[in-house]
Amino acid sequence: MTTAPITLTDAAAARLAALSAVEGHPVMLRVAVDGGGCSGFQYRFDLIASPETDDIRIENAGQAAVVDEMSLVLLKGSQIDYVDELAGAEFKVRNPNARSSCGCGVSFSI
Repeated sequence: MTTAPITLTDAAAARLAALSAVEGHPVMLRVAVDGGGCSGFQYRFDLIASPETDDIRIENAGQAAVVDEMSLVLLKGSQIDYVDELAGAEFKVRNPNARSSCGCGVSFSI
């Protein structure tokens, strides 16, 4: 595993720590980019117990997210955050490579 030019915010790390406590074991957030959505690409988030051997690991405060090499190309320079707003709580990617995104913020175009 290598390090990525992506950051994991303090809020995202705190949420992963809380989820790990609930699960009773460490969990990681897998972030991937899939084709689809109303803008061309969409983010996919999964909680996992262990990474794949070729995953790129992003760490903050002892917590980790992982990204596959294909998704990394579209996520370079991004920030993985956790937001808790009136509309709901979710992990969110702030991607400087996205030229536009849909209203829900889940899909984007490059």
